[in-house]
Amino acid sequence: MDLTVIHGFISQSYWASNIPVETMRRAIENSLCFGIFSNSGGQVGFARMITDTATFAYLADVFVLEEHQGKGLSKWLMKVILEYPELQGLRRMVLATKDAHGLYEQFGFKALANPQTFMEIIVPNIYTKHNHIIHATSA
Repeated sequence: MDLTVIHGFISQSYWASNIPVETMRRAIENSLCFGIFSNSGGQVGFARMITDTATFAYLADVFVLEEHQGKGLSKWLMKVILEYPELQGLRRMVLATKDAHGLYEQFGFKALANPQTFMEIIVPNIYTKHNHIIHATSA
């Protein structure tokens, strides 16, 4: 995987704007990653699954570089991911998207059937400079 390409795209995305390169590196190292590469070998797409490979997976950081969109690569990538042997038999697979519902619906993803059962802790601006300072105190 080409960390420079991946970080370059993800750090400009709506979901992980300004993500530090070290954070992206750790995320990749601790995920099941899928890449799309051009005939010349350069990375043009990416996705990662955060999973225990037994019961649950979260699809994250899916992208195809703009100049390679419209060629069916995102559909091919989704097919490869969903057919991947280590991701078979999972009880639940989830993702979050602001603008690609149509793509994911083609592969069986639906809005949460019971959104009231899901909860989250979200820190939307975690990658901005002032949020990197964490203070801890003990008594």
